[in-house]
Amino acid sequence: MITDPQGTILALFLAFCRVGGCFMVLPGFSSARVPPQIRLFAAGGLSMALLPMLWDIIYPRVSGGGQLVYINLIITESAIGVMYGLIARFFTLGLQFTGSVLTQMIGFNAPPAPDILEDVAENQLTNLISFGGLMVLFAMDFHHMVFRAILESYNQMPVGGTMHVQKFLISLTDTVQTTTMIMLRLCSPFIIYGLMFNISVGLINKLAQQIPIFFISTPYLIAGGLFMLYLSIAAMLKQFSDAFPTIFLGM
Repeated sequence: MITDPQGTILALFLAFCRVGGCFMVLPGFSSARVPPQIRLFAAGGLSMALLPMLWDIIYPRVSGGGQLVYINLIITESAIGVMYGLIARFFTLGLQFTGSVLTQMIGFNAPPAPDILEDVAENQLTNLISFGGLMVLFAMDFHHMVFRAILESYNQMPVGGTMHVQKFLISLTDTVQTTTMIMLRLCSPFIIYGLMFNISVGLINKLAQQIPIFFISTPYLIAGGLFMLYLSIAAMLKQFSDAFPTIFLGM
């Protein structure tokens, strides 16, 4: 039986701030294709599920404070949730960087098509790689890993504690740096392929300047790049999914 309905609602909303902030930017859940009502209900349901485990941590903070204290808690909890969501989102956005580099190096500069996940136009290969990587993460239950991290974050960053903005920024910067190195490693075979092919074609063009060799070589560049992608996309997605726990749990 609930003896303090007001305190219960305030504690639930405070838990919702951290969970909802994460859902607001979490890959997959924050997609433009997911209706806002679904995101709202999912965040609310997860907040209700976590509240009994966090009752002794959250309720004492909301039962004895005033309005200004509670508003400060709302801002702090939302920022913490957004930080956890951004770590996962920055890592998944790295696939768009990989797709852009890949398509440029193999010469596949087709007109942009509507993105599967967002309301933006993107290259078809970039759409394929981004959507494939997100599907692999969901198959590995990466969202369960994120939810568990949010639950454990109450021990590392308790409710009402000091919000270390510098620590947040350092975590996000390290995520971007590590993600960039991983994505460059994933697309490095295509970078080498593109450089070697274009250098070879340039040398051939010097030997036979009267032949428009660049126009003749473009289909071979695209065909070879697509064949390389066919052979390596499984390994790319596997390395991408294996690196996610290291990135997310290491921050």
